[in-house]
Amino acid sequence: MTRTLILTRHAKSSWDSPALADHDRPLNKRGRRSASAIAAWLRENDWLPDEVLSSSSVRTRETWERMGLQADTVCFQRTLYHADPADMLLELSGATKQTVLILGHNPGIAAFANQIVKHPPDHARFYDYPTCATAVIRFDIADWSGVRWHSGDVQGFVIPRELLV
Repeated sequence: MTRTLILTRHAKSSWDSPALADHDRPLNKRGRRSASAIAAWLRENDWLPDEVLSSSSVRTRETWERMGLQADTVCFQRTLYHADPADMLLELSGATKQTVLILGHNPGIAAFANQIVKHPPDHARFYDYPTCATAVIRFDIADWSGVRWHSGDVQGFVIPRELLV
């Protein structure tokens, strides 16, 4: 049996209101376009989440909303706000659906991506995971409690700039 992880960094956020707390920053215009483009790429490849585990920040919530996708379960969690890789793995290990989307922040999401895959994709931007970068990773496990470091096979990786041509 297999499980699929969709790992997405939030889209580009706005810095127009410097007084806003980091947690409260919304997306900017480019970020809104990027979230829609990533969703189209996921739909095109039939990689659609059944469960979403997301940071509780405004920009991750808005990224999910702008993606316009549906999922059986959507959880916005403060524990995923600037989470480190170990915390992300812990959250993922409790997931219950076949295909899970984690929506988070750097530097944690880049570090998590690099630690969860067997072999990184041949893409220079995988290592720094720019805004709205998305990887689709398959695991040969019966349930998410069996997920381990360096065990995922990358099925696809894209950054919005490649889609917004």
